[in-house]
Amino acid sequence: MTERDDLPLPDYDHLPVGSLISRVRTLDADDLQTVLTYEKAHANRIQVVQALTHRLDDVKAGTQPSGGSPDAAQPEAAPAPSGGSAVSQATTGPPVNPPSHGDPTNPAQPRS
Repeated sequence: MTERDDLPLPDYDHLPVGSLISRVRTLDADDLQTVLTYEKAHANRIQVVQALTHRLDDVKAGTQPSGGSPDAAQPEAAPAPSGGSAVSQATTGPPVNPPSHGDPTNPAQPRS
């Protein structure tokens, strides 16, 4: 059985499905089979199994893996928060106090 450390995609278990489906395009048939076997034995997510099976069929039919590295930095890693908010007293708008019983300038909401 395939172990997590033997997978061609680093940190496989923590990749979002969309990113995972994108990254498998860089794998050859052997690596796709390894990932598919692991997926079926562990999470067995239908969407992932179908995507891996379809990609494996395409590669076996002659489709070439796309360029790039499966462990390259991806945009799904959000930057670390830098601290507090950029909003301050100097950048806030004026206080808004709506009228208590309608808006006298709006004919649809006359004051009584």
